[in-house]
Amino acid sequence: MPSSREIKRRIRSVKNVAQITRAMEMVSASKMRRAQRNVLATRPYADRMREVMANLTARVVGAARRGTLLEKRETVKSVALLVVTPDRGLCGSLVANVLRRAGRFITEQRAMGRTVDVYTFGRKGRDFFLRTGFAPVGEATRLGDAPKLEAILSVAISAINGFQSGKYDELYIIYSEFINTLVQRPAIKQLLPVESPDISTTTNVDYTYEPGEEEVLSSILPRYVETQIYQAVLESIASEHSARMVAMRNATNNAKDLVRDLTLSFNKARQTAITKEVSEIASGAAALTSS
Repeated sequence: MPSSREIKRRIRSVKNVAQITRAMEMVSASKMRRAQRNVLATRPYADRMREVMANLTARVVGAARRGTLLEKRETVKSVALLVVTPDRGLCGSLVANVLRRAGRFITEQRAMGRTVDVYTFGRKGRDFFLRTGFAPVGEATRLGDAPKLEAILSVAISAINGFQSGKYDELYIIYSEFINTLVQRPAIKQLLPVESPDISTTTNVDYTYEPGEEEVLSSILPRYVETQIYQAVLESIASEHSARMVAMRNATNNAKDLVRDLTLSFNKARQTAITKEVSEIASGAAALTSS
């Protein structure tokens, strides 16, 4: 059994860890609220763009879709995958869930005879693919807690250009979808070819397009895809801070439970030592009396 001194040293160490995890929980809670505001702030723009997209794509049919980001290839031979992960860990199973989903997707695509190129947002995803010998084609790290759209454009444009040039037949993104503070789940979304939004869920407005519908569509389609990628990055950031807050709260609670158990062990050890000393004193007194 450990000595009282060793148990006391361990109690002090666990209390220090609990103070750190408590501070990290409070920091993550503050960052989570800001990340949630960023996600909510982009939704009106994304919703309005979706309305315009639904109206435009409903008018463009047949041959007009060829050569645009709406074109569906008859044979899919090559796929690009964008993986969004945090730069840092200590956020529970969030990173592992996203990477596990990405690995399963790559395995499924390869089983169908397709090649897969990976683009990563975040250091955790980049390091994972480098360790597995699957080097990313493009990467973006150190995006921060409130990235601007420009921070993701280099990777986004590279992937979009790959589709337009025929290098890729489809483009997907995997990220952690923010449901609420306690729930974040890995989500996969097809970005290209662009799937036409459901026009029945949008406001029916008769727009007048200048210089023309096809010209506006060819210009707005890349912006639409970039907006979806940016939204996914913001969702992932909100999920990261929510998951880290919950993980640090659980760590703090576990540390408190451990301190309570160690305190009980310390009291038992101290009581055992006192009983032993009393027994030795009594034995010594008895020996002196008998002599």
